[in-house]
Amino acid sequence: MQSKIEKKRLLLFLGFAFGISWLTALVIYLTGGIQNSPILSLGGTPVSLAYLLVATAYMFGPMIANILTRLITREGKAGLLLEPKFDHGRWVFWLLAWLLPGVFTILGAAVFFLLFPAHFDPELGAITQQLEAVGSTTSASPWLILASQAIQAMLMAPLLNAIPTFGEEFGWRGYLQPKLMPLGGRKAVLLTGVIWGVWHWPVILMGYNYGLDYFGAPFLGPLAMVWFTVALAVIFGWLSLKAQSVWPAVVGHGALNGIAGIGILLAKGNPSSLLGPAPTGVIGGLAISLFALILLVNPKSFTPKEEQPSIIDE
Repeated sequence: MQSKIEKKRLLLFLGFAFGISWLTALVIYLTGGIQNSPILSLGGTPVSLAYLLVATAYMFGPMIANILTRLITREGKAGLLLEPKFDHGRWVFWLLAWLLPGVFTILGAAVFFLLFPAHFDPELGAITQQLEAVGSTTSASPWLILASQAIQAMLMAPLLNAIPTFGEEFGWRGYLQPKLMPLGGRKAVLLTGVIWGVWHWPVILMGYNYGLDYFGAPFLGPLAMVWFTVALAVIFGWLSLKAQSVWPAVVGHGALNGIAGIGILLAKGNPSSLLGPAPTGVIGGLAISLFALILLVNPKSFTPKEEQPSIIDE
């Protein structure tokens, strides 16, 4: 059972995490939403206000909530999970965090195009259009460019995206999940995933990830996001528990964000964003969901690596 102070901390954290991020979403909505957001110039690069706010204030809401909750309730630095640990074979989970998101994203896109071959573009017109838009005169094959982008994303994205994804992971895997662990490992990661998905809802309703013209809009998009975040929460929760650090979850989240759009470059027509080819679609995310299911059926998945369970998890 959780003590009263732990319940207070949990509720306070959720209030801050949702309050900060959802207030940011309100600003985005009042300034044109995702679709009609004002365009700013950052060092000569055009960036929409919505994108800037999502990548900063919205994504950093959970991190700020962790810090504020600790300060207000005088919890201090206990259980920060910031120490990188590589001993006792924990390095394996860092490696898996780095590689699995890319592998699962590519597999999910492959399944999507096998099921919907009409949406597969072997000419890679999306890449050709991108090259034309920037005035490129390269003679390189679009497939070579795609392969190069995929390799770069898998190798570099975990590092390049670490700062914004830390904003989420220091909250979800660094604070919320440990607070829910008294419920049992499975329940903790699943509930974390549901909360994480609902936290996304304001921007999903404004067209983030799924757009606004999919079947069942705008209601099925938020539900698809919860499905996606629950599967991810199982995997990221497993990685952070086994490594006893929030950093593998940060790495995995960064890796996923870096390669999530690879399937879109292979698509033509107007595929349903609810289905794929991006991993946020039910089919595009099939490999992620299946791996999460494998973890869930193993009672040892959510036990820290050096510990042996005394009883089978619920």
